[in-house]
Amino acid sequence: MAGSAQAAMFGIRDVAEQTGLSMETLRWYEREGLVPPVHRGSDGRRRYSAAEVGFVRLIVCLRRTGMPVARVREFVTLVRRGASTHGKRMTLLTEQRDRILDQMAQLRADLATVEHKIGHYGELIEAGLDCEGAPVSVRTAELQRRG
Repeated sequence: MAGSAQAAMFGIRDVAEQTGLSMETLRWYEREGLVPPVHRGSDGRRRYSAAEVGFVRLIVCLRRTGMPVARVREFVTLVRRGASTHGKRMTLLTEQRDRILDQMAQLRADLATVEHKIGHYGELIEAGLDCEGAPVSVRTAELQRRG
């Protein structure tokens, strides 16, 4: 049994590889309270359980979606307080989900604008025109097509 418990522990290098964070960022996350304090082995090295690695992945996700450090810290504090904070955690995550949905809607609108502009330039190049609709020289047409 002790061997299987050992196998479930990960060093900081393993966690960095699994999460895409650098080891220094993981240390910073711990110092800043963005992850709970990590258990250390008898050699003083950090040892992450599979559950802690999963939690780090959640924090990475929250940061990647734009959650401010202070809100992540608040979430971690709630987690450390236990099950009585499930409702508060759910509220915090629901608010983040709503911000993500708003960002996605804005990105879809921005993408549509970019796609429209790409199409517009494609039409101008195909027709051999400048932005005002006037014909371009052969040299300019060659340059347009090169991208």
